[in-house]
Amino acid sequence: MTNRDKKMPPINLIDISVIVPLYNEEESLPELCEWIERVMDEHRFSYEVLLVDDGSNDNSWAVIEHLSARNSALRGIRFSRNYGKSAALHTGFQTARGKVIITMDADLQDSPDEIPGLYRMITQEGYDLVSGWKKVRYDPVSKTIPTKLFNAAARWISGVPLHDFNCGLKAYRSNVARSLRVYGELHRWLPVLAKWNGFRRIGEKVVQHRPRKYGSTKFGLERFLYGFLDLLTISFINRFGKRPMHIFGAFGALSFLVGTVMTLWLAGDKIYSIATQQKFRNLTDDPKFFLALIAIVVGVQLFVAGFIGELLTTNSDRTTEYQIRERVGEFENVRI
Repeated sequence: MTNRDKKMPPINLIDISVIVPLYNEEESLPELCEWIERVMDEHRFSYEVLLVDDGSNDNSWAVIEHLSARNSALRGIRFSRNYGKSAALHTGFQTARGKVIITMDADLQDSPDEIPGLYRMITQEGYDLVSGWKKVRYDPVSKTIPTKLFNAAARWISGVPLHDFNCGLKAYRSNVARSLRVYGELHRWLPVLAKWNGFRRIGEKVVQHRPRKYGSTKFGLERFLYGFLDLLTISFINRFGKRPMHIFGAFGALSFLVGTVMTLWLAGDKIYSIATQQKFRNLTDDPKFFLALIAIVVGVQLFVAGFIGELLTTNSDRTTEYQIRERVGEFENVRI
């Protein structure tokens, strides 16, 4: 497609939106976009490709401008700085106009040939979200073993039976993608967030993992640690984000009760010793008295934290905004 006069259809009237978050991928972009275009034309899909440049410091944006000039289905968004993959996906989800939204990495390790199969699983098999599973990986053992352990822990904690949470190749029904609030490093947990939003038809498709052709990976082994911490965070938020008093109040009540019982027991023991003329020592000489006071104080603090959390939850309207430096392509009637 080279017709720049052709207007893009309004939201949800094209078949597929392909979102490609990228950072310093100038070498792979032309080949990737040509590959996507070829697949879409072969299957007669109406489509758009949304390239989200996450503050690249190479020539990625110049490449995007050039590609957009020759293909009206290609649009680009450029951040003013590097926000991370989650920010790029969040912006892409809110901008995409397709009935099915497909995400893939820009490094050519995800194959566009998988797009028709992912699209069919969403539109014909009724899935809300389909995640790729790179069953055969071209990674060193130092990455494959931690990946297996990470995914096993993620399945156990989240209850989502996927083998490859971190695969960038995923397909979403449009309303599912727009329901996700993605920030920080939560891009690894989009299936978990979708499930907790009530979209439980989550499938998996074995996809091809291609060796990296250009550049080097942007992620290190620390992503497994950060990813695990993020999973604990969203697990906590999902269970108690709308009812913080339930967790803080419960622990506060328990701590306050333990401290009060200990204090009364120590005071009663001293009164009994005085009444029976037994040896006793002052409460302030007993370490257990100070432990009891600490428990009471901690209990009160947890109660206060719960009340503050309830106030914040009641009055908050969380929005996630990222500073866009420039755009290229068709963006009429699209809110970003």
